[in-house]
Amino acid sequence: MSTQEKYPNPTELAPDAYLTETQYREMYARSLRDPKNFWSEQAEKFVTWFKRWDEVVSGDFTKLNVQWLKDAKLNACYNCVDRHLEKRAQQTAILWEGDNPKESKKISYTELYEQVCRFANVIKKQGIKKGDRVCIYLPMIPEVAIAMLACARIGAVHTVVFAGFSADALKTRIEDANCKLIITANEGIRGKKVIPLKANVDEALLHDKNKRKVIVIQHTSNETPMDTKRDVWYHEAVKTVKTSCPCEMMDAQDSFFILYTSGSTGKPKGILHTIGGYLVYAAMTHKYVFNYQEGDIYWCTADVGWITGHTYGIYGPLCNGATTLLFEGVPNYPTPSRVWEIIDKHQVTIFYTAPTAIRALRHEGDEWVTKTSRKSLKLLGSVGEPINPEVWEWYFEVVGENRCYIVDTWWQTETGGILITPIPGVTPLKAGSASFPFFGILPGIIDDHGNEVPDNQMGKLVIKQAWPGMMYTIHGDRERFENYFKEFPGNYLTGDDAKRDEEGYYWITGRNDDVIKVSGHRIGTGEVESAFLTHPAVSEVGVVAIPNDIKGESIYAFVTLKPDTKQTAALKKELVAKVRRVIGPIATPDYIQFVDALPKTRSGKIMRRLLRKIANNDLENLGDTSTLADPQVIDAIIEDRKKLLPKDNK
Repeated sequence: MSTQEKYPNPTELAPDAYLTETQYREMYARSLRDPKNFWSEQAEKFVTWFKRWDEVVSGDFTKLNVQWLKDAKLNACYNCVDRHLEKRAQQTAILWEGDNPKESKKISYTELYEQVCRFANVIKKQGIKKGDRVCIYLPMIPEVAIAMLACARIGAVHTVVFAGFSADALKTRIEDANCKLIITANEGIRGKKVIPLKANVDEALLHDKNKRKVIVIQHTSNETPMDTKRDVWYHEAVKTVKTSCPCEMMDAQDSFFILYTSGSTGKPKGILHTIGGYLVYAAMTHKYVFNYQEGDIYWCTADVGWITGHTYGIYGPLCNGATTLLFEGVPNYPTPSRVWEIIDKHQVTIFYTAPTAIRALRHEGDEWVTKTSRKSLKLLGSVGEPINPEVWEWYFEVVGENRCYIVDTWWQTETGGILITPIPGVTPLKAGSASFPFFGILPGIIDDHGNEVPDNQMGKLVIKQAWPGMMYTIHGDRERFENYFKEFPGNYLTGDDAKRDEEGYYWITGRNDDVIKVSGHRIGTGEVESAFLTHPAVSEVGVVAIPNDIKGESIYAFVTLKPDTKQTAALKKELVAKVRRVIGPIATPDYIQFVDALPKTRSGKIMRRLLRKIANNDLENLGDTSTLADPQVIDAIIEDRKKLLPKDNK
């Protein structure tokens, strides 16, 4: 029995789907054969334009001169707010759930319009105009979405910095983007923990010579020091402005936002997206990938400090006139049922989260899920990293009760939107597979010499044709942008490895540098990690490579165990045997280090780059660690690593 035969037919799981398999195949073929007319139709369908484009797409990956919707005029805020007022004036645009389960708000499209206009006028009073950069450093409160839309309304370029970042990380981003204004809150709250946002801004601007302004939202009642020459209380400033603000007419190629993503070395990369193509792609992918229908309650759990929060928390859903949910807290506060309780409270129909969150909630036990209803759910999504088949199946069977369609999506900050995904009602499900390319996406899997590899063989994932949501450049660093296309000219090198099976399904196996070559065999770290997770004692695992004189590379595994499980030599032997059984002797792990926690970014990704450096005792330069959720985790792993000798660890 093939994997997808285990699950119901896609039309049973998504009976209200927009497309049949035949329609999908026809649309996909046309999107590659005739991209200009295809994307012209989509741009007309999903976005309202002040002036139509002269040419829908020009340029290519060889000359790196791609332009979408040339000379078209629009405004992103108008598309996300104003144009919905006639039909959706009283519909809820934003549902907000506070850290405290007793706190929540509903903001209608009319209320959103008024609040965005007021915020835009406050920003303008600080001297901000079209093209200026604004840093937004806010928790997941309604004002973060309102501030983003306000910037879009007046043509300011926003760079959202995750509210968990340190003062140093904030300073780096403010200076690189040359932001003239910082929007923050006095404090943030996550899991009842207070985050000193304004204090971090003060520290970041301690030696600021550019006389940047700061708007402060009062989120808590705690006393907050204010610099009267620099800082402005939002609740005071908003009383002095009008509830109307005209939309700036923007060119489709104008800068929309800069979003920073960490590199393995050097400073973070400021990914720059332009307005027109990004908005078309965000809206279209949101509708088709999530099977969004009128009346759905949509929840993307990603913080807006990350691209997922931008595209599928704010711009995609609001462009489609949806109700989008923002959550200030954490999944396990006050109990591990919190996520499922929120779904019941607000009758969420579409839920999109990261494998890390799914694994963590699975780790807590089924009873926290099954004590809730979740009957409103119709679709579940996964994003951020490959999802292990065992975790995928738990998501489908326990959370979705075998009745919710799952979209396991693959994309990046650089791509702007989802590139590979199942399509509800169309794609038979395979646990752990990202499935098929979205419209207009032409992937390839190639070897080190640029040749296509056969089915079921791992290679480097490239994209061969431009799509509307792709980044325009790296802010202030064109050379780093060109590096994406340098190794295989004419192709966008994603940095991920993948394989395609005989039925055409794509399987993302990890980053290019997350591939281990053992005796000439390429083994994806994701495959090894999935094998570890089939053992009932294992909670999470991060696998990396270390040099081996004979085999080329050996497998080194960092393993966290479930509560009340003892770290024993006997268990290590069990785990080695388990991996050998699941994958084969070639994947035998040579080293296993038990750890209390794995280093993760604040968006929940395991930082395998740091694990690789620790495993190899390369501790001189750990690179950019500003995205770490808990820096102390690294210190503990390093200390444990020093105590381990290879002869004791086999």
